[in-house]
Amino acid sequence: MARNHMILTFLLKLLLSSVSTATNSTSGIRQAIEEMRTANYFTFIMLINMAPADLIQGNITFLMPRDKTLSQTLIQENNVADFLQRHSLPSPLLFDHLQHFPTGSMIPTSKPDVFLKVNNSGKMHFFLNNARVVSQNICTKSASIRCHGIDQVLEGATLPSDHNNASLPVPPPCDHNITSPPFGLVASPPVMSPPSAPQPISSNISPIPSSAPPLKSAVSLSKTGIAGLIWLLMAVKLSL
Repeated sequence: MARNHMILTFLLKLLLSSVSTATNSTSGIRQAIEEMRTANYFTFIMLINMAPADLIQGNITFLMPRDKTLSQTLIQENNVADFLQRHSLPSPLLFDHLQHFPTGSMIPTSKPDVFLKVNNSGKMHFFLNNARVVSQNICTKSASIRCHGIDQVLEGATLPSDHNNASLPVPPPCDHNITSPPFGLVASPPVMSPPSAPQPISSNISPIPSSAPPLKSAVSLSKTGIAGLIWLLMAVKLSL
């Protein structure tokens, strides 16, 4: 009897933890979208709304082309997730963090095997592949989501197979005045690549038609996982 009570208590805590994590993720994305809207990145918000609900879980940096640039680009609905992954980094990085990457560094994107090459010539001339960062630190309210505006749709580049295990560490929550990255770039420099020209990767981009696809919900709870926990709770309760 006591054992069943212990199991029931454990499952209740697990259920509440799952709901809390999903709620925090939803709140962070909503905060980031509000900041994007304030900065007039409406088309990028539309792409986030079109993405699968489980694609964005936090700990991410978005690199957002301007509305004018995206208005000249066609992104098929089944390529939205791919586009967002190519235009994001798997760690929440303020611009101060990005500036610590020297020219020639290769930064992994959220898309496996796709990297961005850094050309760092100062705050006003910081390039990732073909795109320049033109609006810095647009998203700062959520500790797990950052975003910066760029002036072009990114062209991806791949690395040789022996470099494909490179990844960005996840920094802890930080304030806006931080001047050094939350990881040891000086002691352990980022992945370097020979100065060969990056190979562009096709993302099915062509001039956009006049109509845009409908919006969908950006975030939803993991119903399957929570439903399973609820069934377990009911089973334990019935056995009491």
